[in-house]
Amino acid sequence: MTRIAVGWHIELEFEEDAHRTRAAALVRLSDGTEVRAHGYASRHPSDEDQQRVGEEIAGARALNELAMKLLTKAHEEIDEASGRSSYPLT
Repeated sequence: MTRIAVGWHIELEFEEDAHRTRAAALVRLSDGTEVRAHGYASRHPSDEDQQRVGEEIAGARALNELAMKLLTKAHEEIDEASGRSSYPLT
């Protein structure tokens, strides 16, 4: 039995200002497509400036959106290959 190992590398980039962090996630799939997603975090003016926390929240939200987009992509590919509507993947 032959096994094929596939790896994905996910890139996360952050942009920050005094009160907001934006994360952009990108994954390149083995079929050559790219899936992109974004996440945001806002700091309340009374909160301490904790840059790492903003990155963690914005990054988690971007990865969550990326996961949902991958599930949707897989669902659409299942429907296309089978010629019928399948149950949504969650």
